[in-house]
Amino acid sequence: MTKTIDYFFGIGSPWSYIGLDPFIDLAARFGAKVHPYLIPLIVENGAIYSRERPDARRAYWVKDLQRWAAIRGKTLDFTNRSALTDPTPAGFLVLAAQLEGMDWVALTRALQQAFWSNGADIGNADVRKAIANGAGFDGAALEARAAFPDISEFWSNNREVAKEAGVFGLPTFRYEGELYWGQDSLPFLERHLSGEKLVA
Repeated sequence: MTKTIDYFFGIGSPWSYIGLDPFIDLAARFGAKVHPYLIPLIVENGAIYSRERPDARRAYWVKDLQRWAAIRGKTLDFTNRSALTDPTPAGFLVLAAQLEGMDWVALTRALQQAFWSNGADIGNADVRKAIANGAGFDGAALEARAAFPDISEFWSNNREVAKEAGVFGLPTFRYEGELYWGQDSLPFLERHLSGEKLVA
């Protein structure tokens, strides 16, 4: 039987960005199917946006991100973050690609890299289209598809699934009903995929 991993993530999550490739590689090694759920943070379940954290915790969060990014071979650009607009519309492009059977992983990677490594304003439609075009997609067509009502419904449904599952932060992986929060939990997921389910 094929293994299936539910993947809860967001374009605006730096942890999702630095953990994307290791996760996709892990799933491939085990021949697992990835079921993507692109979502916002689920505040009702305890998620806290970084901008709402105390300064001391936020400072540590930034440093910890930089440490993990270095381990994962990524760079992060935190300059001018406040000037960047909402990454949610970029997520709608990924949902559109998913519904159309396109390579949502490649598009996710391109958008996250542009946002987190290059400081691109992916809230801007022209910027998004250029990024999509550069990744081999038809940016204009994806933008048009992302405006269809079923995309926002897809987004809302994903959120409800995540909320009911107990997801709060990003990324979160669910395998055989077990949640693993954070890209640093990939070793636990790997052991589970290997047949060893760790219990705290």
